Amino acid sequence: MKQHLQHPVFKVLSATAAEKQVQAYVIGGFVRDIFLNRPSKDIDIVIIGNGIDFAEAVAKKLHVKLAVFKSFGTAMLKYQDVEVEFVGARKESYRVQSRKPIVENGTLKDDQLRRDFTINALAIALQPANFGELIDPFAGMADLENKLIRTPLNPEETFSDDPLRMMRAIRFATQLNFTIHQTAIDAIKLNKERIHIVSQERITDELNKIILSPLPSIGFKYLMDTGLLQVIFPQMANLYGVEYVNGRGHKDNFYHTLQVLDNIAATTDDLWLRWSAILHDIAKPATKRFEPGHGWTFHGHEDRGARMVPKLFGQLKLPMNERMKFVQKLVQLHMRPIVLTQDIVTDSAVRRLLFEAGDDIESLMLLCKADITTKNEYKVKKYRQNFELVQQKLKDVEERDQLRNWQPPITGNDIMQIFGLKEGKEVGIIKNHIREAILEGEIPNTYDAALQFTINKGHEIGLKVVANSN
Repeated sequence: MKQHLQHPVFKVLSATAAEKQVQAYVIGGFVRDIFLNRPSKDIDIVIIGNGIDFAEAVAKKLHVKLAVFKSFGTAMLKYQDVEVEFVGARKESYRVQSRKPIVENGTLKDDQLRRDFTINALAIALQPANFGELIDPFAGMADLENKLIRTPLNPEETFSDDPLRMMRAIRFATQLNFTIHQTAIDAIKLNKERIHIVSQERITDELNKIILSPLPSIGFKYLMDTGLLQVIFPQMANLYGVEYVNGRGHKDNFYHTLQVLDNIAATTDDLWLRWSAILHDIAKPATKRFEPGHGWTFHGHEDRGARMVPKLFGQLKLPMNERMKFVQKLVQLHMRPIVLTQDIVTDSAVRRLLFEAGDDIESLMLLCKADITTKNEYKVKKYRQNFELVQQKLKDVEERDQLRNWQPPITGNDIMQIFGLKEGKEVGIIKNHIREAILEGEIPNTYDAALQFTINKGHEIGLKVVANSN
């Protein structure tokens, strides 16, 4: 293990342990990540004794500032490219309605026992007497080799004490592509309602980490199978299942959504594009209808879904800013490029999509490609070829008409000046007519053409020109 402790900070930590005659260990994620071959810059140090006193001595030797958090009994410093956090070994007990533990001084084993999972309870000794020795009382190494998420304590106790650990178990399983031990899955099912004592912000933070994993569907399947999804995000759980009428069923929109999410995850790390994949069909349960002679329909699910986005973002404590608006826009527009794959497509339909999508057109096309989840290889090939044609059509119209983030060449102020108007209904009517005329290709996207159109349209509704707009 000594080869993994080459960073200069470990030499100082070891020397300080010898001087103070205390035991010091590096524990948790840093040790776990050694065996996963993942670089880690966060080093957690546990001291058998006073962690803050030890941290102060280390900070003095390194000539760096120390941040002390007395209420938590922890201290933290930054040295070169690493962040080191110190705490005294402790044991914990919990009250039923709180995930904040009652803390007492403890042994190394007490400290390892309070860790969430065996793979996070691994420790390496830093004192000179046994520097580099791995301490693994709960077979965490075996669990790493077997790709298993397991708790040091009885999982029912672990998850009841701190219900956020249920989300963390699923998050680690998703990030690492590990399996959660069956006793832990059973304990999550039993304790799922206790997630209510955890703040929404912390739940969503874990959910976002699941979404940002290489294969997010792993986590959502665990969330669904344990019943946690029904508690924390019931709207997504409602996508699950297939209904049949007269022997005709629709596809399972939950598993379709997971496939779209995995597809988009293969092309982008953008969290909000991934959220767009999660929410693109979120209104299908509310819009589902069976039409005799036709089958299942979900008419208007994109409009209803877009209206649901702000409420869902508020519920999940996601940002209510341009990121929410981006997701809302993609949910609203995700069906539009599919229409453009038809044989006869007007330039006006392409112009409208460019106008409405703006700079998000590439993101929209990524989402639409990810939405192709059929297992029929012929259909997949056909759909992809069609999308390539659509993208070329978008490119051609964009280059010719320059409609991305477009504003009509005649503004509301121009209209008021031309006709001597104040702000009012007439100005809005004329602006809409100008926009529609350009999008429909009735007039070119130029100032002169739009000016003449404005004058003509004003005459039609009884307005007189009082000034030329320059």
